Amino acid sequence: MKNKILKLLQSKIDIHKIQIYDLSDKHKNHNKSNSGGHYKIHVISDDFINMALLNRHQIIYSILDEMLKDEIHALSIKTQTITESEK
Repeated sequence: MKNKILKLLQSKIDIHKIQIYDLSDKHKNHNKSNSGGHYKIHVISDDFINMALLNRHQIIYSILDEMLKDEIHALSIKTQTITESEK
């Protein structure tokens, strides 16, 4: 699943660095009506330069839209430019 997320994001964003964490094991007792996993991603890309945080997150959600329907139940996103990540 992490590789699928990675490939989708790489297809639309020029990624400098990315970290994808699968946190699904920490949510084993959640209602199983939605079997999607829980993920946290940290994306560093200069594609985010001069872009508001909301717009950055909208891009990520747009790219992962199909996965969010059944494969991803919860998603935490951190986005930074290269300069922001070096501070």
